[in-house]
Amino acid sequence: VQLVESGGGVVQAGGSLRLSCAVSGRIMSSYAMAWFRRVPGKEREFVAAISWNGGRTHYADSVSGRFTISRNHVQNTEYLDMNGLKPEDTAVYYCAAGAADRLLLQPEVAASTEAYSYWGQGTLVTVSS
Repeated sequence: VQLVESGGGVVQAGGSLRLSCAVSGRIMSSYAMAWFRRVPGKEREFVAAISWNGGRTHYADSVSGRFTISRNHVQNTEYLDMNGLKPEDTAVYYCAAGAADRLLLQPEVAASTEAYSYWGQGTLVTVSS
């Protein structure tokens, strides 16, 4: 199983970016996906998660109302639309997959790195002030 992120880059504060995560290989039949991010010197932190059918989503308070997570099963791709970007959003963003779909019923569990079996290599987002 491979997860490959793309879409990172440099953007001015207030701008927008769309991150993509392409999934190849076979994972269990129904699984949740998520985005996390890491700032150098800090722990990886939860950003957003989405259930298999997209019906349930969960966001970190810091991005709620600005970021939108989605997925496309035909393209086997997960997305993170980021609007109203702030300098504090600067980080390496990681795609994660493989959590049991039911975990979206427990947001605090869905926000844990331990819930996910597969990870991408990360894509850097830099927001300038």
